[in-house]
Amino acid sequence: MVNPALAIDCPGCGLVTARFLPYCSNCGRSIWPSGSEASAAFRLWRAADPVRVVARQYDLEIPLVRPPDEFDYSERAHELGIHIFPNSSWPFPICFGLFFLGLAAVPLATPARIVLGVIGAAIFLTGVVGWVVVEDQKMYPRDDAEEPGSAHVDQEAV
Repeated sequence: MVNPALAIDCPGCGLVTARFLPYCSNCGRSIWPSGSEASAAFRLWRAADPVRVVARQYDLEIPLVRPPDEFDYSERAHELGIHIFPNSSWPFPICFGLFFLGLAAVPLATPARIVLGVIGAAIFLTGVVGWVVVEDQKMYPRDDAEEPGSAHVDQEAV
């Protein structure tokens, strides 16, 4: 039976080294006659068992394959009572508008400053209105808005 281990004791120095590297990583002694033979032996060893597919030539142990940890930070914050602001892209137009407003402050020709100021103010105000009005209406719908399908009867009409 063939040893399925990825690590062996080097015949020269006796320390543990990778089995399928052509040379010992500790003392440099040749373990295989050539690198191509070591590579071919590794490919055959890896093909013999599906668990070995994740192994690399220089590994000393077969790595464990775990699914990536997925963590819902919003849910965890809700459990802990921490308020997290919702994701929004409106700060980018606000900063872009502030950039143009900053360019308007540079001492250039007066018409250029006015144009930059107007462009910057328009972009800035669009971002502020989008963030304050549009985002808040999505997050906090009005309480007095009727839900579709509700059986609300007007008392004055009866």
